[in-house]
Amino acid sequence: MIDHIVSRNGVPIRLTDERWTHIAEEHGELAGLRGEVLETVEQPDRILLGGDGEHLAVRELETGKHLVVVYRECADDGFIITAFVTRRVRSLSKRRQVWPS
Repeated sequence: MIDHIVSRNGVPIRLTDERWTHIAEEHGELAGLRGEVLETVEQPDRILLGGDGEHLAVRELETGKHLVVVYRECADDGFIITAFVTRRVRSLSKRRQVWPS
């Protein structure tokens, strides 16, 4: 199964079962949060630029706890690479914010 959502830039983004399995196995705390991962790309609090041109959609799950979804946008589509939860907001703030600008 492949889920499709649309990023803030209007680009269709897909989440494949293979990527979801990777995310759920590597970051067990996200196992039941597939919907939240997709929603974070659709409705982030902010979007940061990654080191290799990928985007990091960030959304606060609860006070001080943020969901980060790493995804790549190509010309006509994109895909989710991974996702994780962090409390290290300061390290995220060192990255360039691309939305809202």
